[in-house]
Amino acid sequence: MMAAIEGVVLKDLVTHRDERGFFREIIRTTDDFFSEGFGQWSHSLMYQASAKAWHIHKQQVDWWYVPIGVLKVALYDTREHSPTHGQLMEFLMGENQPSQVVKIPPGVAHGCRCISGPAHLFYITSNIYNPADEGRIPHDDPSIGYDWTKGADIT
Repeated sequence: MMAAIEGVVLKDLVTHRDERGFFREIIRTTDDFFSEGFGQWSHSLMYQASAKAWHIHKQQVDWWYVPIGVLKVALYDTREHSPTHGQLMEFLMGENQPSQVVKIPPGVAHGCRCISGPAHLFYITSNIYNPADEGRIPHDDPSIGYDWTKGADIT
């Protein structure tokens, strides 16, 4: 995995398995990393090889969880006063990956590509949808220089 970005948190999840299947708790309102609170819960389905990038918020926090399929997640720190400004981070989420939920703070551009699909992305946002807080950066923005077609660099 690439260097961590300030404020991005990967929370390891505990899975309780038995002969019936499993139970996995994703987020509690009492989690330290969920202090910004609940605004909206959304579900996105992505087909294999499709990508969605780059998306960015001024104020909103996102929490992502991938229960089905595999996504390559990429994050880029655009915050000028962040100690990790300009850093890129990527990792895999989903089946046969570490069971995790990721917290993405405001100012961190985020995107994903479906590696094995279809993939389901469940995400909670700290605010309800607000067009004034929504930002887009082209997927091939040269200032980021990220190649969405390459394999994930997770060593």
